[in-house]
Amino acid sequence: MANYPQLDNAKGVWKLQEIYDAVVGGYWPNHASRGLSQGGGSPSDITQIDEITISSAGNAVDFGDCAVANAGRNGYSSFVRGMFTGGTPAGSQNGIEYVTIAARGNAADFGDLATSVDLAAGTSNSIRGLTAGGRTPSMSNVIQYVTMASVGNATDFGDLTQARMQLAGLASPTRACFAGGGTPSEVNTIDFVEISTTGNATDFGDCVSTRTTQASTSSSTRGITMGAYDSPGTQTGVVDFITIATQGNAANYGDLSVTRIGTGGTGNSVRAVMMGGQNTSGSAVNTIDFGIITTGGTFTDFGDMTAVRGSKTAQVSDSHGGLCDGYLGTRPPPIGSGRALLMGGSSPKTTGMDTFNINTLGNGTFFGDLITGRDQGAACSSGTRALMMGGEISAPAASDQVDATEIHTLGNCCDFGNLDVATRLNIGISNGTRGVNAGGTAPSANPTDVIQFATIATMGNFSDFGNLTQARRTAGATGSDTRGLVAGGTPGTFNVIDYITFASASDATDFGDLSVARAAPAGCSSPTRAVFGGGYTPYTNVIDYVTIASTGNAQDFGDLLANSSGMGGTSNKIRGVFTGGYAPSVQNVIQFITIASTGNSQDFGDLSRNWAYDCTVSDAHGGI
Repeated sequence: MANYPQLDNAKGVWKLQEIYDAVVGGYWPNHASRGLSQGGGSPSDITQIDEITISSAGNAVDFGDCAVANAGRNGYSSFVRGMFTGGTPAGSQNGIEYVTIAARGNAADFGDLATSVDLAAGTSNSIRGLTAGGRTPSMSNVIQYVTMASVGNATDFGDLTQARMQLAGLASPTRACFAGGGTPSEVNTIDFVEISTTGNATDFGDCVSTRTTQASTSSSTRGITMGAYDSPGTQTGVVDFITIATQGNAANYGDLSVTRIGTGGTGNSVRAVMMGGQNTSGSAVNTIDFGIITTGGTFTDFGDMTAVRGSKTAQVSDSHGGLCDGYLGTRPPPIGSGRALLMGGSSPKTTGMDTFNINTLGNGTFFGDLITGRDQGAACSSGTRALMMGGEISAPAASDQVDATEIHTLGNCCDFGNLDVATRLNIGISNGTRGVNAGGTAPSANPTDVIQFATIATMGNFSDFGNLTQARRTAGATGSDTRGLVAGGTPGTFNVIDYITFASASDATDFGDLSVARAAPAGCSSPTRAVFGGGYTPYTNVIDYVTIASTGNAQDFGDLLANSSGMGGTSNKIRGVFTGGYAPSVQNVIQFITIASTGNSQDFGDLSRNWAYDCTVSDAHGGI
């Protein structure tokens, strides 16, 4: 008889659906995962290794000792081994020691670094451990690596983009990132390498501001830095994140429970933990606190170290994000889970974002915040990332700002880049690769026919795509993986439907007409059928549809629950949803249809607040 496991352990036979649900849901088992902290000044350097169980709060206990009392070390780890390398004084310590994480005891000799450093960054996947930068005692740009399953000396990997010390190391199962540091003055540099190769680092983006002496950890998708000096003599307890698989700037999304710097960090796929450090008066502390990697916020007290630990400590675990959260070397991409994300909106303008799952009826819940609150913008998404494009920050000016967020990790947006032309009352459509912004008001009160696009997976600015057949604002949009459709709009109200082919940047072509001319309809789609609901004629409850691969006029589908305009729309390919809008007062209603059939919409649930001019996307719409 099959032995199906509980979710608090990693033993037994798992169904594929159970694995997928656990990984996508962020609760893959990491029961009894250990975090270790070695070295640091208290105030003198020490040999002791402290141990915690990351999944349960409590005080640290003694694990064992390293052979060398040290500070300024870096650490990295596999599922089995924890490694501690280098240390003070600068340029004189090249030793690498290791422990078996599951077995308490003293460290053993592993080998030597190729270049002796202290205050370097350490990070790893399950195979390779990397030491990057540090002091020799001059600033170093050297990246060196070991294969953790064997013993031996480190080998040259390549160079950082900038020589620096006191930088943070972050990793997924495939990529290592290095954030901030000092030259010795603080810098905002983030660069990265692919762990399985060798070679020089590439620019990733920028820290929120100049940062040095941060603690760090990661899940398999998100890298976290905790605490920092962010200008000469200024200490901060901020918590920032990057999405490791992409390139772009870091975003702030939380704070430590106690402001401090100068220590390592560790964690598992759920929790980020910071142990010890120096407080704002420069005193060493024994504080341990933790936060939830997906959500951020203010950290919570975890317990105390066995003694105060200041200066630089090396912290490792058997469950950090470079170790793939326990599933076949990497997380499976959570494309198609059915998560919907509502971005921006008015009454009043908001930074807030709501989320819900299209597969199951229910209410919206808080997801995180845009960088800047705005409405009358547009959104688009791939299977993993959502973009909020343009909009109105303050009337009547149009914005060129583009925010990005990863759909499956709760948290705030980061900067993606800028539109080629600032727009408000614009339209967003996408397939799994390209995001498109069409029409709108740019930047005067007159509507525009401009179409612009970007590659969703790559942070950067939008480029010109072509032109609509007719200048318009407040249209509806949706599509398949090959075609994007733009329907209706103003000035006045008209019924024209345009289409573009995502793969070729060129002008739109006439598709046909809506069954009722109107502005501000909401669009959703399966891979074959596009549906447009509501709009302003004035307010209407009309739902109509077209077959995307052909051309022709729309046909009647059914009716909304009530006359509505300015709703958001998206789908999971089977079920289409319409969110918020004016009816004619602002509403919080979510309603749904089954795209393959025809009929009236039904009640789905409620958003967390009344919303209009909202932009709704999902990881499973008809364009993916």
